[in-house]
Amino acid sequence: MTELELYKSIIHGMHEGAYFVDPDRVITFWNKGAERITGYAACEVLGRSCSENILMHIDCDGHQLCKGDCPLARSIREECQHKDSRVYLHHKDGHRIPVSVSISPIRDDAGTVIGAVEIFNECPDLTEEQETIEVLRKAALIDPLTGLPNRRYLETNLYASLNEYDRSRLSFGLLMVDIDYFKNVNDTYGHDVGDQVLKFVASTMKANLRASDIVGRWGGEEFVVIVRYVGNEMLRQVAEKLRYLVANSFLLIKEQRVSATITVGGALVGDGDDAETLLKRADLKMYEGKRNGRNRVVID
Repeated sequence: MTELELYKSIIHGMHEGAYFVDPDRVITFWNKGAERITGYAACEVLGRSCSENILMHIDCDGHQLCKGDCPLARSIREECQHKDSRVYLHHKDGHRIPVSVSISPIRDDAGTVIGAVEIFNECPDLTEEQETIEVLRKAALIDPLTGLPNRRYLETNLYASLNEYDRSRLSFGLLMVDIDYFKNVNDTYGHDVGDQVLKFVASTMKANLRASDIVGRWGGEEFVVIVRYVGNEMLRQVAEKLRYLVANSFLLIKEQRVSATITVGGALVGDGDDAETLLKRADLKMYEGKRNGRNRVVID
């Protein structure tokens, strides 16, 4: 076994994802961790550029890194390491997941940079959330298609949040989320693809909320998000983050992109609110966003 083969064998066994690129950012190596985290097998990505409908990283502001000042290209060009505590990669199933990234240049024996290696890992640790989801599943509170809490659980959680607000004045916000033109997806591609769109939108939102927040399927193509301990501006920021992450997610169906956008209406809890009034205010703002062009956030 050569030294290079030994290194690759070690990296293949890493829990983290790792891949190598050449100076043109063509993928030359893809480990088992990368397969696990992204859903892409090595045979699907080797010889292709990482921006070619594969990871397509975006940052916290929604900028597409692979088409701009790509950290991999910067590491090769400037011959330096690069770290990012959080970017969002595109999973093969369509959704966006948060990862931490570390990039280093690769050098030959003469010290010349001949490519770069990116190592990435999921963040945050979702172990506690996964345990909670399993408990909910056993209690028949999980939507079977998306894996999210269902309407029954959301209603129970909303009542609890309202009681907490009445007792302790701990503020929270409610987001009503609707997938834009979802009927067109079903009519164009069929209900199987429509189900996949529902799942990648759900997975994108679930992966990018805090542990204290909850997102669930309200019914059809509608979702509700309960965002705890926020004011009006923070509620808007959370909604915008979900909107642009979904807008930058997609499925590949026979090499054709199938994407989706969401319209989000939001309301911050206030004195005198009950579940009905809070839901109605968020719903009215969501429909205001629909009337004004969709793929937008409107907060009460």
